[in-house]
Amino acid sequence: MGKLYIIATPIGNMEDITYRALRMLQEVELLLCEDTRVTRRLYSHYKIPFPPRVWACFEAREPKIISNVLEELSRGVKVGFCSDGGIPCISDPGYKLVQSAIESGHDVEVIPGATAVETALVLSGLPTSSYTFKGFPPRKEGPLHRFLEQEKDLPHTLIFFESPYRVQKFLEQAIKVLGDRKCAICFEMTKKFERVYRGYLSEVMERLKSETVKGEVTIVVAGNHPKFFNKALEL
Repeated sequence: MGKLYIIATPIGNMEDITYRALRMLQEVELLLCEDTRVTRRLYSHYKIPFPPRVWACFEAREPKIISNVLEELSRGVKVGFCSDGGIPCISDPGYKLVQSAIESGHDVEVIPGATAVETALVLSGLPTSSYTFKGFPPRKEGPLHRFLEQEKDLPHTLIFFESPYRVQKFLEQAIKVLGDRKCAICFEMTKKFERVYRGYLSEVMERLKSETVKGEVTIVVAGNHPKFFNKALEL
């Protein structure tokens, strides 16, 4: 029987890869990846040979190739899966494939590595003992409002991914629904121009009004606890 290897890759800084990941990227006989162009650059950077077979596995295509991947696994093929950055399945393709492989009796092995979720959580300075990762929020105002409403009374730290083009809209809704509580907005983590804005949601939103937001954005928001709310608004 073959095995499915879920391989984490750097989220920005190319030094953030494990020896084990580099070994598995070379050992797999079939590699699934989100974007073959991005993955080819990854192999080129580390000067390792590109696999003999590479299949694109972006979100829309994932359901269509699962049966083919399961057939390869049944034939004893070592199959690797990597996303454009970070670990597959976390707001990236992969979950359906992993689920199908497990249900079909195939072994799945994870090669862990860099992840934007935990990196942002630690950088935020907010409580780390309990948190919820919410992925990408809905784009439209109504669904976004309801999405945030589910979390407003809970005490744990919240983590979101967001497009740079929708950060302001998200912050506006977050203030309305969650209240003006402490947060951290993390930009371009592990990269040369990494920066983190910390403060209350209203403060960070005001600061971003004068900027053009670019690149990956991870938003960390404090849970519902009195010490994290803006006391100035109560005066």
